[in-house]
Amino acid sequence: MANIPKTDIVLYTSGTPNGQKASITLEELGINYEVKNVEISKNVQKEDWFLKINPDGRIPAIVDRTPTSDGKAREKRIFESGALMLYLCQKYDPENKLNYSYDSDQYWEVVEWLVWMQSGLGPMQGQANHFYRYAPEKIEYGIKRYQTETKRLYQVLEDRLAEQLKQTRGDDLWIVGDRMTIADIANFSWINWAEWAGVDVKQFELLSEWADRINARPAVQRGLNVPEPFTMKEKLTSKVRLQVRCSKSANAVIRRARRSMRNIIVSGS
Repeated sequence: MANIPKTDIVLYTSGTPNGQKASITLEELGINYEVKNVEISKNVQKEDWFLKINPDGRIPAIVDRTPTSDGKAREKRIFESGALMLYLCQKYDPENKLNYSYDSDQYWEVVEWLVWMQSGLGPMQGQANHFYRYAPEKIEYGIKRYQTETKRLYQVLEDRLAEQLKQTRGDDLWIVGDRMTIADIANFSWINWAEWAGVDVKQFELLSEWADRINARPAVQRGLNVPEPFTMKEKLTSKVRLQVRCSKSANAVIRRARRSMRNIIVSGS
């Protein structure tokens, strides 16, 4: 096993798809890191101290304080989740657990799917989230526009996995090659939030199975719970159950009211 240096990394993050990309990558690589919870609901990411780390005021970001190989002190900031994932693999993944050898065909395929996610799936699903969950008024055009585009991008990944299926011998399916890479982690981190955008991932069979397989990994579960427990799915499930109970209760009231009206009508006829 290759020797990975003892790391001194600070992760500035929040419990979002982009934040979870970083923490899952760190957990999968087994890297020591410290977590700083950036409360984006309070706009902490726009404060001057954080803008010195990421001028765009977005999470996640890291500051790598790991000394150089010759023992010199340093502080290297990395912002943008895609850049952060590539950096961590280049510096701390000598065995290519989450990527492939630099300049190999598969390496560039990983980069392609990582950039595809950064420029397509993330922004489009992010807009679906906004119009479906956060917009001060419900704009059906915006909701439909971005949910439809998110589903189209899910289909692109579904087709990619179907293509991969033709080349495997019953092994697990991954976006590139024979292993889970940062391309899978980046895309998973958004697809795992499909319900929040009002999209049903279950209609994409291979993609749904792929997401379940990634979700089952212990390191992924640890990464999802950084910087705080990931409870979105449980909250949505509880909300649906409550709605079902309320609907059943309302229907029962309506049925009783109808029976009472029929009795009144019969009695008065």
